Amino acid sequence: MQRENFKSRTGFLLVSAGCAIGIGNVWRFPYVTGENGGGLFVLFYLAFLVLMGIPVLTMELAVGRASRKSAVLSYKTLEKPKSKWHIHGWLCMIGCYLLMMFYTPVSGWMLDYFYKFATGTFKSGMNSEQVSGVFNDLMTSPVEMIIWLAIIVVLGFFVCSRGLQKGIEKVSKVMMVALLALIIILAINSMMLSNAGEGLSFYLVPDFGKVKDVGLGKVITSAMSQAFFTLGLGIASMEIFGSYMNKDRTLYGEAVQICALDTFVAIVAGLIIFPACFSFGVQPDQGPALIFVTLPNVFVNMTG
Repeated sequence: MQRENFKSRTGFLLVSAGCAIGIGNVWRFPYVTGENGGGLFVLFYLAFLVLMGIPVLTMELAVGRASRKSAVLSYKTLEKPKSKWHIHGWLCMIGCYLLMMFYTPVSGWMLDYFYKFATGTFKSGMNSEQVSGVFNDLMTSPVEMIIWLAIIVVLGFFVCSRGLQKGIEKVSKVMMVALLALIIILAINSMMLSNAGEGLSFYLVPDFGKVKDVGLGKVITSAMSQAFFTLGLGIASMEIFGSYMNKDRTLYGEAVQICALDTFVAIVAGLIIFPACFSFGVQPDQGPALIFVTLPNVFVNMTG
């Protein structure tokens, strides 16, 4: 069976960036930023992306492109005889399974919210307490969460079953462009809300008092963790995409572009969330529930 390739370089970049861009940017980045005091955490996060994220991403793309194999076989292909690098490939596969246990439930929450907006559970003019109530109801309904998790898994298998070009690349091109357009519109809307300035100050201006409360060590380690998490490093996902790379492009150049797209979405997600927090009275350090409380407030109070 002949191995598929991406139809275009744009498809490769959007799919690779789409692997990095996701819950780590839109859901995890805002709440981790909120928990770690805002501005200084963002500076550390950006520094770790440049100092560690891009070099590691470049190396993972290199392993994939040199081997043209899957996660485990790439190490078996490249390693010296009797060396044990292939063990890392198996650890990467285990990591992918563990990550999907984390990603699929939260993705199910998001699809459930899409359904709730479409069917009128969220109505124009709802206050913050009513919006929070919807999320609390979801968290106390395991059956509802399992149903939406199952739907996400089935959809994922269906897209993958269509192959590289007709499945993953085709879907990513549409959804990534839609995501980029949507977050720009939402960011502009959020920055026009009342008290948006306070949210932007919390998000972008370092406050050493907040950092002292959290602990500088925790802020640094959280920023480092987020930099690796958001790019999907250490679990061979980027090695897989690297195995489809053409050799007429530099590894470092592609890594920078993937990282730039990923960082853009994360930063813009913060521009949406934190002005909304301070406008609708939502605590920015609320944790994993943050996006599920702030974004519905934005939508139900947004014209159109």
